[in-house]
Amino acid sequence: MKVRQLTRGLCSAAAAIAISFASATFANAETITVTDIAGRTVEVEKNPSKVVIGEGRMIYTIALLDQDNPFKRIVGWKDDMVRFDPDAYRKYAELFPQASQLPSFGSPYSDEWNLEAVISLGTEVVLMNLGNLLKAQESGILEKLEEAGVATIFVDFRQDPTQNTVPSVQLLGRIFDKRDEADAFTDYYQQQMKLIFTRVEAIPVEDRPIVFIERAAGYNPAKCCSTFGAANLGRLVDLAGGRNWGSLKFPGFATNVSLEAIFADDPEIIIGTGGNWSEANPETTAVLFGYEATEDMIDQRLSALATREGWSDLSAVKSGRFHSVYHQFYNSPYHFVAMQAFAKWIHPELFEDLDPDATMKELHDKFLPIDNSGVFWGSLKTDG
Repeated sequence: MKVRQLTRGLCSAAAAIAISFASATFANAETITVTDIAGRTVEVEKNPSKVVIGEGRMIYTIALLDQDNPFKRIVGWKDDMVRFDPDAYRKYAELFPQASQLPSFGSPYSDEWNLEAVISLGTEVVLMNLGNLLKAQESGILEKLEEAGVATIFVDFRQDPTQNTVPSVQLLGRIFDKRDEADAFTDYYQQQMKLIFTRVEAIPVEDRPIVFIERAAGYNPAKCCSTFGAANLGRLVDLAGGRNWGSLKFPGFATNVSLEAIFADDPEIIIGTGGNWSEANPETTAVLFGYEATEDMIDQRLSALATREGWSDLSAVKSGRFHSVYHQFYNSPYHFVAMQAFAKWIHPELFEDLDPDATMKELHDKFLPIDNSGVFWGSLKTDG
């Protein structure tokens, strides 16, 4: 399925009419005042019927609220979900065929974004990612949307997910008039996170192994490596009872590192991230996690990553503490599932009773319109 691309270049007169119409509609609607995750005070229509999402993977969150149809109020998006998580896209599009008809506007922070087309749809709200706040400010898009009577709301599941997931879901619950659904999920989220927090607190620092996160392992077979600092999945490692290698080495969200640095430190545990990037990059050797993944394919791909030149000499590979996880957890309110997998890998005896597979199934059964399938994490199989 292809996402339909809108043509650019609406005439200025049509754009002016669209702006006037959008402004009048917004003025007559019931509005609420909210504070978004960027700390901005925004007047926004309550229970909007026309929403544009600045990133397609926001559907992961919207599906928790609009469980009957996550696309019912979405009138446009960026097609990153189609390109970088096609398994999830196909899963949703099978149930909700309108997903395949959504116009793709590209990045709202670049020249490719068609503001006139967004306005012409009668858009009431545009959702953007906190990590792109500066780009949005510099591009002037926030002022232009405000002038057109379109509210812009920033949420965050990537920059500081452990702090911003609950307020982001609650914020969307208020705007979408889905407070009960937001409360139910955030209660569940906090319960699942605390299953780990309560045990990790007692682990002495010296008993917390060094863990290296290889971000998008094998996405580009010719390049290695990128890793997270004390943020995102790196933060999850620290909270799960490990010591994230990147947290100890540099400030900031993520950075590129040399193979020599990894080999010199020889971390006790290595966790890569992967996803079905084979359609976006046919040459990828990444582990193709997702709703269509199979155990055999995961095993083959993990084994290939572990036998890259020099890697087989690493302690993590020799001991079988070489793992991989679904990359999209890094931008999703479901990251507590990844954190549970991390905890079991880092402290298998302490978290012997933890079952991330059961948690993943329960997440889908309780909160999502799609069913659970595929594979989302795995470990290197050894002869030992």
